[in-house]
Amino acid sequence: MEKSRELSFVLGDSLAEIVQMAVMNMQHPLAFTFGILGNIISFMVYLAPVPTFIRILRKKTTEDFQSLPYLVALFSSMLWLYYAMLKNDAILLVTINSFGCVIETIYIAIYIAYATRESRVSTIKLLVSMNMGLFSLILLLTHFLASGSTRVKALGWLCVAFSVCVFAAPLNIVKQIIRTKSVEFMPFTLSFFLTLSAVIWFAYGLLIKDLCVALPNILGFVLGLLQMLLYGIYRNAEKKKMPAENLKSIVIRSTLGASEVYPVDAQPDVSTAEHDQTEESKENEKSTDASHDDLQSNECAV
Repeated sequence: MEKSRELSFVLGDSLAEIVQMAVMNMQHPLAFTFGILGNIISFMVYLAPVPTFIRILRKKTTEDFQSLPYLVALFSSMLWLYYAMLKNDAILLVTINSFGCVIETIYIAIYIAYATRESRVSTIKLLVSMNMGLFSLILLLTHFLASGSTRVKALGWLCVAFSVCVFAAPLNIVKQIIRTKSVEFMPFTLSFFLTLSAVIWFAYGLLIKDLCVALPNILGFVLGLLQMLLYGIYRNAEKKKMPAENLKSIVIRSTLGASEVYPVDAQPDVSTAEHDQTEESKENEKSTDASHDDLQSNECAV
């Protein structure tokens, strides 16, 4: 009976803290508005890989997709969730990163279920070492070696450093686009919403006076603009042929409070594929006609 009362007191205190944080956010209506918008857009970004996993469930294989982007996204969400829970006015960061932890865990579970034995083993090893081991080490170090505002600042700058490292992933897209002169594997709509997400979370970070949230999204905004600029340059450019498997693991980046990367399923443009088939058939017809002419000339010579 006493334990149940203690538990109710604890739950009551936690609920009171959540309500208090919500009230503090309501005292800054503009920051609250940007935070809600950021949650909505980030929610949609987190759901971006759903078609990929529907394909995995239907085919019962992970094909050439890699698990690293989802493990990194989960680790990032865990870091930002821990940081948000240490702060007193970051309830909107708590909500979106809680959802991120749940959805990324589901993605990883599906991947492990349908991956090959080698991929499954490597995924589990990385999950244990990074998402469990490294995160536990960070939690212990920040808990015992720092306290109060120092702990929050240390963890915040650690999140910033990790976000900057994750934001380097889009450079793979830039290299691939320039080499292939093709943007068919970089959805413009997704790049636009990711850039918009960076702007919103940057504004939210400034309004709540949290540089750890604002700073990473500056880089995210710049990389988003670069992707859209490349889309404008190479949208109608002559494309170079590249094997589809080389393009299946192209990585895009998200610019929410917690950074993440996702592989994009390679779905070649139908018109491009038909154009390639037409050109190939023309070449085959030319070679057939040339062989026929050679045969006729040989017969004449005989």
